[in-house]
Amino acid sequence: MSDAISFLAPRADVLARRAQIVADLTDLLPPECLVHEERELVPFETDAFVSYRRLPLAVALPRTTAEVAAVMRYCHRYGVPVVPRGAGTSLSGGAIPQEDAVVLGLSKMNRILEVDLPNRVAVVQAGVTNLNISESVSADGFFYAPDPSSQLACTIGGNIGMNSGGAHCLKYGVTTNNLLGVRMVLVDGTVIELGGKALDAAGYDLLGLVCGHEGQLGIVTEATVRLIAKPEGARPVLFGFEASEEAGACVADIIAAGIIPVAIEFMDKPAIEICEAFAHAGYPLDVGALLIVEVEGSEAEMDAVLKDVVDIARRHGVKTVRECQSATEAALIWKGRKSAFGATGRIADYICMDGTVPLSQLSHVLKKTAEIVDHYGLRVANVFHAGDGNMHPLILFNANDPQDAARAEAAGNDILKLCVDAGGCLTGEHGVGIEKRDLMRHQYSEADLAQQMAVRAAFDPGWLLNPSKVFPLEGRPAA
Repeated sequence: MSDAISFLAPRADVLARRAQIVADLTDLLPPECLVHEERELVPFETDAFVSYRRLPLAVALPRTTAEVAAVMRYCHRYGVPVVPRGAGTSLSGGAIPQEDAVVLGLSKMNRILEVDLPNRVAVVQAGVTNLNISESVSADGFFYAPDPSSQLACTIGGNIGMNSGGAHCLKYGVTTNNLLGVRMVLVDGTVIELGGKALDAAGYDLLGLVCGHEGQLGIVTEATVRLIAKPEGARPVLFGFEASEEAGACVADIIAAGIIPVAIEFMDKPAIEICEAFAHAGYPLDVGALLIVEVEGSEAEMDAVLKDVVDIARRHGVKTVRECQSATEAALIWKGRKSAFGATGRIADYICMDGTVPLSQLSHVLKKTAEIVDHYGLRVANVFHAGDGNMHPLILFNANDPQDAARAEAAGNDILKLCVDAGGCLTGEHGVGIEKRDLMRHQYSEADLAQQMAVRAAFDPGWLLNPSKVFPLEGRPAA
């Protein structure tokens, strides 16, 4: 395990009372909803950012908002930190616990409570998986738009915490654009309702503040999400280019022309080879970069948009243009893209970065990313949401070599700084967590950080919720 990123020191008074805390939680929850034996805590010691791990004090798995509130009231009363957890798919360490914290997992809160098709909304518990929402309304001709690559496993509560996106966010937006309301338990156990089925709620836009809060403002237990009617048709097309810079320039020109496909996904040569070996999606292997451009609508609409996209691609020397010919072929194309992270894990350990850059800087940042990784003697595979400039370079390394791991983290930090310096930001959808926490000062001034921390402290004055995450450990206000 790397020790490059530090955690807050565990609260000695909490550790000293561990047995009593576990006994008290046993009174609040049934046996199947509390984990406290050391061997049973191991699955909760990390999330998808596996370089770091800590055993929590205990894990609470409540089934209802009332049980969440009871746990929060107890932990607030006795000063016990709480780390919220969804499916544990966070790539920034957002759900990694610490030794004095109770992990509050929402996996048992996995019911779809209401589907309201006339109002085009669904009300779901926070532990419902992203994909399950779409599957529950698919037969009625609707879907839930945000689609992270981990949508088979990731939950709506975690999506709200990180403001997750996905391949189709270019047209339909990320979680915040598809979230209408939440039920949330505050740090002291108070239950509040923000938003609802109406398209715009009265008062301050606290819902916008909560979406992306990384579990530091409260525990979301239910969500009201927007449902969208399925399009008449959808067609992904593969565009192969000689080099990444040409593909990046093509993306910028497509958007500059006012064309908004439903998705524009990017893969460089290493990513193409990795994904093709896994999914056998029919990706061209004789190109240096690949774009997956998906358009939707009627046949006439799709033909018209694709003609314009092809014209732009030709101006950038496109080598291959291939339209899918069947639903099976379309599914394979997306299987390859959505399997990218898992497929890469078959050949090497990796760190997945999450910087976002202006489209006009895409070619420049891709070129500099390759130079940075090469400087550290490592390899990189690029696969990302090109349409909104949300980059996901996968830095390949050997996790069993501490020096290699340190080089990978250093390369990742340099890439994120590059994104900020190019006019972008540290994260598009994975969150800050612990991974980017110490880079926050590269993006924000001290005044900016102080204001953000003041807002956070208004919800959680004692900094009990996910305390080691998001903000630099130095310079925080006293709890």
